[in-house]
Amino acid sequence: MAVKVLVYIDHHQGQAVVSSWEAVGAARTIAAGLGGEVAAMVVGSGVAALADQAIAHGADRAILAEADGLKDYRAEPYTSTVAQMARASDAAVILFPTTGRTRELAGMVAVDLETGVTPDAVAFEVAGGTVVATRPTYGGKLLTKETSKGPRPYLLTLRARAFPKPEPVAGKTGPIEKVAADLGSPPTEVLGYKASDGGVSLTDAGVIVSGGRGVSNNPKLTPPADVTDEKQKEIWRAHQGFALLRDLATTLGAAVGASRAAVDAGYVPYSNQVGQTGKVVSPDLYVACGISGAIQHLAGMRTSKTIVAVNKDAEAPIFKVARFGIVGDLFDVVPALTKAFKARLGK
Repeated sequence: MAVKVLVYIDHHQGQAVVSSWEAVGAARTIAAGLGGEVAAMVVGSGVAALADQAIAHGADRAILAEADGLKDYRAEPYTSTVAQMARASDAAVILFPTTGRTRELAGMVAVDLETGVTPDAVAFEVAGGTVVATRPTYGGKLLTKETSKGPRPYLLTLRARAFPKPEPVAGKTGPIEKVAADLGSPPTEVLGYKASDGGVSLTDAGVIVSGGRGVSNNPKLTPPADVTDEKQKEIWRAHQGFALLRDLATTLGAAVGASRAAVDAGYVPYSNQVGQTGKVVSPDLYVACGISGAIQHLAGMRTSKTIVAVNKDAEAPIFKVARFGIVGDLFDVVPALTKAFKARLGK
């Protein structure tokens, strides 16, 4: 039976990202509509275990390319190797989980294969032997349906947490085909990695507590005497405000996010940014505190299952997308929420 759907297993140093398994589950659904098998593509060094895990999560088989030169993700050899796998198959569709790496990889593979790619799909359907993908556009205000009219295969990246993650089946096995990697002479070199701040990953989080510029507007707080500069006073107040948000996030087992305004003001690092120029997230619960709701921020969190907004301004745009809105001072509301959740959760 020919391979109809390929799915790329994204990982960092041999640890698969959760959305890779979501992509395998989506691949199974597409294969059911097109007929044929699902094959997982695993590229790296010392990653044979990922091929077994992909099969356990639903792939019929795996294609494995291992080489020392693939230990670290580099766009050039990974693109060449994945494109080589695609050419050797009869795939109609190639799926990628949406991450920082795969946004680049999918685009470059599409160029090599002279085909089309739809980014950040949140749904799809199979009609007449063709996959029709749905993705947000115009900053998330509209949803558009797209398909590739060019040559096969059709590439899609899937938004994290937009599709269910299949549970692995213990003992499930399948064939693993080992292929040679196309290393070439890449012009890039990975010198090392720097760990980001600890805590729950924004991309994978089921609950996110985010703060905006309003987190710095607590007039009740008096900065220390040695903080005299007005900008530093603002940042000091913001740090105290984000401490309240982190307390709530810790109680809920949540990640901490931020609007671009909060990041640009220096309140938190860029890695916390949610929005069009930050991370795009789809948690089960998104709590927006002191965030007005600019279209760029909404583009990054509009697909959250449930949105709760806390803002003093009853006319703030964030309330238009929120399921629940609390008009009030976040410095009063957030500690009250934290206290209530700790009591409810027994913490």
